[in-house]
Amino acid sequence: MTSYPHLLAPITLGSRTLRNRSLMGSMHTGLEETGDWSRVAAFYAARARGGAGLIVTGGMAPNREGGVFPGAAGLFSDKDIANHRRVTDAVHAEGGHIVMQILHAGRYAYSPDCVAPSPVKSPISPFPPKELDEFGIEKQIADIATAAARALEAGYDGVEVMGSEGYFLNQFLVTHTNRRTDGWGGAYAKRMRLPVDVVARTRAAMGPAAILVYRISLIDLIPNGSTWDEVVTLAKAIETAGASVLNTGIGWHEARVPTIATSVPRAAFADLTARLRPEVTIPVITSNRINTPEVAEGLLAQGVADMVSMARPWLADEAFIAKAAAGRAAEIAPCIACNQACLDHTFSGKLTSCLVNPRACHETELTYPQAATAKRIAVVGAGPAGMMTAIVAAGRGHQVTLFDKAPQVGGQLNLAKQVPGKEEFHGLVTWFTSMLAAPGITLRLGHEASPQDLQGFDEVVIATGVTPRDPGIPVEPGARVLSYIDVLQGAETGQRVAVVGAGGIGFDVAETLVHQGTSPTLDTALWRQEWGVTTPWADRGGLAPQGPQPHPPAREVHLLQRKAEKPGRHLGKTTGWIHRASLAMKGVRMQGGVTYDRITAEGLWLSRADEAPQLLPVDAVVLCAGQLPERGLSDQLDRLGIRHHRIGGADVAAELDAKRAIDQAARLAATL
Repeated sequence: MTSYPHLLAPITLGSRTLRNRSLMGSMHTGLEETGDWSRVAAFYAARARGGAGLIVTGGMAPNREGGVFPGAAGLFSDKDIANHRRVTDAVHAEGGHIVMQILHAGRYAYSPDCVAPSPVKSPISPFPPKELDEFGIEKQIADIATAAARALEAGYDGVEVMGSEGYFLNQFLVTHTNRRTDGWGGAYAKRMRLPVDVVARTRAAMGPAAILVYRISLIDLIPNGSTWDEVVTLAKAIETAGASVLNTGIGWHEARVPTIATSVPRAAFADLTARLRPEVTIPVITSNRINTPEVAEGLLAQGVADMVSMARPWLADEAFIAKAAAGRAAEIAPCIACNQACLDHTFSGKLTSCLVNPRACHETELTYPQAATAKRIAVVGAGPAGMMTAIVAAGRGHQVTLFDKAPQVGGQLNLAKQVPGKEEFHGLVTWFTSMLAAPGITLRLGHEASPQDLQGFDEVVIATGVTPRDPGIPVEPGARVLSYIDVLQGAETGQRVAVVGAGGIGFDVAETLVHQGTSPTLDTALWRQEWGVTTPWADRGGLAPQGPQPHPPAREVHLLQRKAEKPGRHLGKTTGWIHRASLAMKGVRMQGGVTYDRITAEGLWLSRADEAPQLLPVDAVVLCAGQLPERGLSDQLDRLGIRHHRIGGADVAAELDAKRAIDQAARLAATL
C-alpha cells in the first residue's frame, strides 16, 4: 500500500488519463528565450521522468502585444512549432503529459505596445496600456484560439488558458481595471464575456479530446476585486464553455499581500478550492505553498480538490513524485519558497534556477557523472556549501569526510531557521541531514579540523563560512552590544533595541525582535489577520475592510544603516517589499544615512548629515554590519603549501547567501 494513495491515483482529463494527481504548475524559466531547445526539452523531460502527472509550460504569448516582455516566446511560425515538438516528444517519451500555457499579459506586459480593457496603468509596469476597440478584442480572442490550435500541432496534450494573477483575462473581470461601458464592461455578465468567449473559441479550435485547463482567480486581493458569487458564476460559465479542469489562481501580481513567499503558511488558500469544488462538475486543482507529498496527500484525502498544483517544488527536485512513490520522500529536496533563484531571477531577466537545486534549468550543462577515479575528499565546514559539496561528490562515487567544529550540520542555516517566517529552513536542514547519511560520507562533527587532519586526502575543500564584521564603533563600559548570532541564538536584548545594518540579516534580526507568540507562518488565521486577508465570500477581493491587524510588537526596534538610501532596497526583488511591509506594520523605525558615533550604557549615539550626535536611548545594540570570510584554516594551508579549494562564505562573504554557496559547491563537486 502506497503512503500517498490519493496523490498517486490516476485521473482522466479530456481523452488523456494522467498517471497521478500532481500538476507541475506553470513557471516562466527563460529557457525558451535562450533559443536552445535541447535545454528546454531536457528540463521538462526530467520532470516527466520524475513522475509529474501533468506539466504546464511557462506562459507562451499568443501575439506580440500579449507577451510579458518584448521577444517573449510563443508559437508564431512553423519553426516555433517544430521547436516545441522537441519538448513534447521528450515529455511523452518519459510517459508524461504536457499542456502549453497561453498567457496574455495585458497591461502587465513590459512593452509600450501593451493592451488592456481600459487605459489604466499597472503599478508594476511603466507603460500605460492602449484600450482595445471591438476589432482589437476580436484579434486577441482569435490569436489565443490560434495559439491553442498550434499547440496541438506541436504535440501538446492541450493548453492552459491563463485567467488569473491579474493578467489580461482577469483585467476584464473587475472594475478596478475594466472601466468600459460597451458590451465588454459594466455588469458582470459583460465583464466575464471575454474569458468565456476565449474558452469557447479555444475548445472549438482544439476539438473535444484535448485538455483545456482554465486558471481562475479565486481571490484577487486587490481593491474592487471579484466577489465569491462572481467567481462561482464565472467558473460555471467556463465549464459550460468547454474547460476540462479549473486550476486555482491566487492574488494579482500587484496585490500587497504575499501569496507564495516562505512566510505564507502552507496551503493557506486551499479552503477556497474546497468551496469551489462542489459548485462545478469538472475537476478542480488547488495550489500555492504546497511543497511536500504529505501536504498534497492530505488535501486530496480531505476532498479539498481533485488535483494538486506544485510549481517551485519541481525546481527543487525533478523527481518529486518518483521519490514519493518509491518510499523515499525524505530524499525530496524541499522548496523553501525563498524566491531567490526562481522568481527573483525571472523578474530580473535572468535564467530561472533553484537555491536548493542548482541543476534546475541547467540540466544539460551542470551534470554529475560518475567519477572515473574515486578520490578521498576532505570538506571542512558543514554549512550549505560544505554539505552540498559532500552530497554531490559522494553521489559521483568519491569518499568524503565532512568536518565541522559544531556538533550538528547546517551552519548558518541553523540561524536562518530561527527567524519567524523562515520555518521552511528546518525542513532544508533536515533534508541535508538525511542526504549526508548516504554511503560514502563520513561525518566528523564537534571537531575543528587542523592541517594535520587533512593530510592524505586527494582533494581538500574549505567551506568554513563567515564571521560577523566589526563595524568599528567605539564602545564604552557598560554598553550592551550583541552580534546577530547572539540574538538568533536567543540572547536577551531588553525592550528597546537598535539594529546596526539593514541588509538581509538586519531585517531578519528585526523580524525576530518584534515577534512574540506563535509565528503567523504556522497559523493561517493569524497570518490572515496580520495581512488583512479575509475571504471573497466575506469581502470583495478577499481584503479585510479594516486592513492588516498585526499583533503588537514585542519590542521597540530601530533598523539603521549608513547608506543614505531606503533600508531594504537591495533585498530580494520579489520578497523585499514583504519584509519592509512586515516591519513597518510592527512599527520598526527604519533610517538610512546615519553615522555611528559611539555606544554607551545609555544607548547609541548617532548623527545625520551635518547634525551633532544625538542619543538613541536603547537597551542593546545588535551588530548586523556584514561578514568577513573565515579563512583561518585556509591561510594555514596556504602557508604549508597544501592545495585546496575555497567556496561559499570562506570565498566571498556576501550576506548569508546560501544560493551562491550551494551553486558554487555543486559546480565544484561536479568537476572533482
